[in-house]
Parts: sequence; C-alpha cells; structure tokens
Amino acid sequence: QVQLVESGGGLVQFGGSLRLSCAASQSIVSIDNMGWYRQAPGKQREWVATTIGGSTTYKDSVKGRFTCSKDNAKNTLYLQMNSLKPEDTAVYYCFADPPRTFRSWGQGTQVTVSS
Repeated sequence: QVQLVESGGGLVQFGGSLRLSCAASQSIVSIDNMGWYRQAPGKQREWVATTIGGSTTYKDSVKGRFTCSKDNAKNTLYLQMNSLKPEDTAVYYCFADPPRTFRSWGQGTQVTVSS
C-alpha cells in the first residue's frame, strides 16, 4: 500500500495562498485516481478535488481558486490554493487509489484561514 505524507499547511490570512504537497512512497505513474478531501471542525470529511486520467474535477466552492496537479517525476500530488477564505479552514487529506488495492490516505495537514 502506498504511503502518503502531506505538507504545506499553515496559517494564512483571508485572500492568501498556500500550496499543499502530498508525497508518495512509490511511483504514482500507475495511480490514475488521486485527490484531496478536507474536514472542518465538527463537520464530516468532504471531497475537494480529484485528478483522474489527466482530467481534474473540483468541488463547486473551490473552482477557480484551487488547482490540483500531479507530478509523476516527483511522486507528488499538489493542491494550489488561492484566494483563501475562512470557510476553507480544515484539515486537508490526500488520497490515492493504486491499482488492485485499497485507497490510501495521508495523515492530514491543517490549513487555517484568518479573517
């Protein structure tokens, strides 16, 4: 099972930017489906973005502000987050669906947006 480690979270002001990274323990070339979820305090985990087969889809509330990209050479998935809002505050988790095995999750990275 692939191990995933997120980084890049932190405290940022309203309107600021952060780039999250999700480093995989093995090659992600054969992993078509990867993406991000987030969980705010007291709320259920919610889907944010998925990249699959070269295309990416986003939760409506982050469209135009977030960009999910995959760097196969670095075995890393990224989430560039711009124009951040307080409602984006959450723990962000990356996931990967390797072929013929179960979904892997990272441990999460905290993003806090101050108003």
